[in-house]
Amino acid sequence: MSEFVVEGRHTLSGSVNVTGNKNEALPLVAAALLTDKPVTLHNIPDIEDFRTMLRIARHLGAHVSREEGQTRITAERITTSTIPLELSGRIRASILFASALLARTGKAVIPQPGGDAIGRRRLDTHFLVLEALGARVKVARTHPRGGSTRTVFTLSAPRGLRGAPILLDEASVTATENAVIAAAAARGKSEIANAASEPHVQGLCRFLCKAGAHITGIGSNMLTVEGTDAPGGVEHVVSGDYIEAGSFIGLAAATGSEIEITNIDPRTMRMILFQFSRVGVAVEPDPERRRIKVPARGQLTMRTDLGGAIAAFEDSPWPGFPADLVSILLVVATQSKGTCLIHEKMFEARLFFVDKLLAMGARIVLCDPHRAVVVGPSPLHASTLSSPDIRAGMALLIASLAAEGESVIQNIGQIDRGYENIDGRLRALGARITRRSNRGDCHDHC
Repeated sequence: MSEFVVEGRHTLSGSVNVTGNKNEALPLVAAALLTDKPVTLHNIPDIEDFRTMLRIARHLGAHVSREEGQTRITAERITTSTIPLELSGRIRASILFASALLARTGKAVIPQPGGDAIGRRRLDTHFLVLEALGARVKVARTHPRGGSTRTVFTLSAPRGLRGAPILLDEASVTATENAVIAAAAARGKSEIANAASEPHVQGLCRFLCKAGAHITGIGSNMLTVEGTDAPGGVEHVVSGDYIEAGSFIGLAAATGSEIEITNIDPRTMRMILFQFSRVGVAVEPDPERRRIKVPARGQLTMRTDLGGAIAAFEDSPWPGFPADLVSILLVVATQSKGTCLIHEKMFEARLFFVDKLLAMGARIVLCDPHRAVVVGPSPLHASTLSSPDIRAGMALLIASLAAEGESVIQNIGQIDRGYENIDGRLRALGARITRRSNRGDCHDHC
């Protein structure tokens, strides 16, 4: 295990390039298994979660090659329909292989997926979708000797998948992705209502269209999918990661730095930029050049609602403010003058990293698992921290860069799951950050 040693209170400057969208890249690996033809993906982030998805694809029989800037996946044959427990338990996106395996082999065996510890994340919607398309689902619990109870899902579609009307009981991004992957390979037409419409879902739909499916309604919550029985090879460029761009906006704001963020279309971030403006963060978007500039400014000041009411920030499905940026926005709010309410409606454990900010001197009242009142600005001081999940880990890294003194951030594997070479990219902006093993030998890269 490695950790970051961070010396805070240094002003940063320069330009940082946004990598490919993590949440688009992961389902593309699963979707690549629909076809026996080569699939080439460009602008892929070099992060641990993507590497885990490639390991699963290899285990299932796909040939994977990676070169600078691109990844090629060819699944001429699927050699097994079972994902190993050790790999499935690393990442929630492992559930996305269910649709491709059912389409190619008529069977899928998937142990309980892992992922961030941000509260209960139900899987019911995935299986309701696949059952609507003709799959049968069996749930079993195993009791390995010396280990905890494990849940294993076995799905079968001996007659293949067939198009059907589908109503998602929640606008789940991952369940929508499973639905469109399965529908793209099903016989006939499917109508998916209450679908998620985030940019990464749109990217997956465009990929499937290139493979031969016909999808209308992309970008809306009603998708119509006409499947293809012979999906072809695809070459696809992953869009820039707007969550990563939002993270860098938060970094610039919390540290009072001027940073230019490139390889991102600001038009995909309208709600993000609006909510950051409410805590006093002004940016200069440039859609034509695909960049956002965050100028260096003085004290941030929160904007009250009409009549002087305390501002409330809530996450919601697209085009609302994304849950993945709630942790980042909360840290920025600790450095802004005023009071606000952060309401995380989607995950009951997302705010449980707040105790670490309290230890750094932040003035926050955690009202319940979903709501926190933030009073700023709070001078932060260094602390020893641990990353509970990807986004909270990045939020704590931003807090450490804004704090006085030297912080140590442990369990940084969580941050590496979602942010490519984050320490190297921050050093290029002038940050004082070192990666070292827990044994104490410092180095730049593990």
